[in-house]
Amino acid sequence: MTTRQDPAQDNLAQDFVQFAVAGGVLRFGEFKTKAGRLSPYFFNAGLFDDGAKLGELAQFYAQRLLASGIEFDMIFGPAYKGIPLGAVLAVALARSGKNVPFAYNRKEAKDHGEGGTLVGAPLQGRVLIVDDVMSAGTAVRESIALIQRAGATAHAVVIALDRQEMATENGQDVNHSAVQYVQQQLGLQVCAIAKLNDLLQYLQHHSVPGLADAHERVAAYRTRYGVDAA
Repeated sequence: MTTRQDPAQDNLAQDFVQFAVAGGVLRFGEFKTKAGRLSPYFFNAGLFDDGAKLGELAQFYAQRLLASGIEFDMIFGPAYKGIPLGAVLAVALARSGKNVPFAYNRKEAKDHGEGGTLVGAPLQGRVLIVDDVMSAGTAVRESIALIQRAGATAHAVVIALDRQEMATENGQDVNHSAVQYVQQQLGLQVCAIAKLNDLLQYLQHHSVPGLADAHERVAAYRTRYGVDAA
């Protein structure tokens, strides 16, 4: 299941990559991934760490989401990174004229006060899950189970960056990405502000200080571990 993406939105992806690089959120070098691979780039959404960065990030999420055509009734931010992402997205959407409820979960159930693991609006209707990247789809699967237990429907996912690379199962590479698994096997729509292909396009026209061969290294990584666009 794929989402509609206007070719004009390519500019949005390029602007986002530039924003992430300038903010030090998207870095280049050598980084070990959860799958044990040595990646030439690393995206750390935790470094969107002040009000201005979070506000601009929320606008990118909102613009991409509104352009996607995805319909949803509320937002869910999985703990932990999804909590601030979902909150700022809800604010940005409200400012754009789409005011929707927002909820998130705790990692551990609260045994006093209102109790439970869910905080915010009751989960109901078509739920949009917000996250930064999707490496294995674990957070999404956990969110789906939680949403279903509440009687709602996990409908779609919005992420910041689609790495467009092979997922791993039982320590082995497979011929689909985590995003493709969520789309094809779990039946959820997924949209991303930018993809690895957008990063490669950016690197074709922009140099990285101290790393002249950034484009070549990222392209080689894409050749080895990449998957076709969903």
